[in-house]
Amino acid sequence: MTLEVNNQYVSPISIDYLRSLDIQADSVKIEDELTAGTNYRKYLASYYSEGNKVYGLLTVPTVATPEGGFPAIVFNHGYIPPAQYKTTEGYVAYVDNLARNGFVVFKIDYRGNGESEGDPSGSYFSSAYTIDTISALKSLQKFETVNPNRIGMWGHSMAGNLVLRAMLVSSEIKAGVIWAGAVYSYRDFVAYRINDTSYAHRPFETKEGEEQRNRETSPNIQKIREDPDSVDFADPFWTSISLTANLKYLENPIQIHHALDDAVVDVGYSRDLVEVLKTANKLYEFYEYDGGGHNITSPYFETAMERTVEFFRKTL
Repeated sequence: MTLEVNNQYVSPISIDYLRSLDIQADSVKIEDELTAGTNYRKYLASYYSEGNKVYGLLTVPTVATPEGGFPAIVFNHGYIPPAQYKTTEGYVAYVDNLARNGFVVFKIDYRGNGESEGDPSGSYFSSAYTIDTISALKSLQKFETVNPNRIGMWGHSMAGNLVLRAMLVSSEIKAGVIWAGAVYSYRDFVAYRINDTSYAHRPFETKEGEEQRNRETSPNIQKIREDPDSVDFADPFWTSISLTANLKYLENPIQIHHALDDAVVDVGYSRDLVEVLKTANKLYEFYEYDGGGHNITSPYFETAMERTVEFFRKTL
């Protein structure tokens, strides 16, 4: 994928451009078997996205495979410095809860994170991670124990943007759950900002990485970072990449969770998204929590996870 072939689109990170891509992938490959969970097997697995070998943590229930296969979840982690990220660490309790409840779970690295190939990027100003997560969906659809028509997505923080963007691109994602998500209209990015570095471009080592950096440092994106008050959100560039401006493509239900005391991603992001979903008559559930912070920790975690599991059970 190069910038040159995308000239017919306003931006290579636009929703319409992503919808024009024919994203395909071979089945998930098992690399190594890890210590099993309570009622599920755990593996180091991999798949390919735009030629990059991307690793992930895969869980598979130990019970007999039901007719048609297990429902599955592509699990998208929030921002962790790519050089510090480890496939088998982080989000342990989140993955365990979903895995114990009968879902195949595939927690993917994204390119350039941990040992995965490629250059790390981001979600808000890049198409790279969106392509990675849709490639993971395609890979799971070909995995022998997964029902290809019963796959959802879960995302936290930066990956909230990623989940909704992917759902606008592919109706094959049957349900989405977002915890503490951010940046849906880009107007909200100016209003609330983000108290981490998930929106900063990463170092690049390859030609693909250099192209990715060029996308992320385009004049429009530089403007929102350096002079946000001057941004005209009615400009076709911003409407083409805005998730809320493209909700006509959202076909499946979404569930949103956010803590009032989140110090990283303001709850305003979720509240504003919900208002747009409501106006557009989209199917959604929204839950706020008095505490728990950015990760919605205990005692709120248990309630949020119960709601997440139940939502996936009824939508997948």
